[in-house]
Amino acid sequence: MKKLLIVEDEAVLMEMYLAKFNRQDLNILSANSAEQGFAIAKKEKPDLILLDILLPKSNGIDLLEKIRKDKDTKDIKVLAFSNYDEPDTKKKAMQLGSIDYLIKTNYTPNQIFKIIQNILKYDKNTN
Repeated sequence: MKKLLIVEDEAVLMEMYLAKFNRQDLNILSANSAEQGFAIAKKEKPDLILLDILLPKSNGIDLLEKIRKDKDTKDIKVLAFSNYDEPDTKKKAMQLGSIDYLIKTNYTPNQIFKIIQNILKYDKNTN
């Protein structure tokens, strides 16, 4: 079973994504801060991190830099998603190896899940 770590500080959004993605055959991990996200990533080694950029204290770009610098997490796939539509931030995320930078309001949870499926080459019909 593939592991997906969602790093999202907005509780309502986290609940929405967990409700949608938990119906699928995925092991979902969640974190509401960059610090918690890094600790879980280091321990659990998820197949993909869905990373919010605007987080309390340390932001998603800082977390992505930390992930890339750590030998245990440097190869984990990361998909940035945010409502922060700022070109320099997008560019930085992509330079740090984010697969893409999705603007949350442009995608439904179903669309985001389809993107995750494609990244993980995940077959939802597999048990």
